[in-house]
Amino acid sequence: MTVEANLFGSVQGLVSGRCYPDEAPATATPPYIVYQQVGGEAPTFLENALPSKENGRFQFTVWAQTRIQAKAISKQIEAALVADTDFQARPLGSPIAVIDEDTKLRGSRQDFTVWSNR
Repeated sequence: MTVEANLFGSVQGLVSGRCYPDEAPATATPPYIVYQQVGGEAPTFLENALPSKENGRFQFTVWAQTRIQAKAISKQIEAALVADTDFQARPLGSPIAVIDEDTKLRGSRQDFTVWSNR
């Protein structure tokens, strides 16, 4: 299973399956989660062999009708990712409050470093 599939499995239940890679469809009903890989570490060895682990920096954004709901789901995402045993995830800072000017949805965005098996 890919790390993306494991991440999806870890958080999709928090929003009744409304969890989307990269961007949500225009018809998505809030609350929902959007996640994407936004970088990561690329470890290499002196002997030019690929490591058995890979790292990604993943960004999770919750979109909801209210700030309180977005923040609550964001806290649940952090708890779910940190507790999951299929990978090792750690937050890279606290959540950031965001707003979508077009839809007026409130958001909470947080980045995680995730180590997983290749």
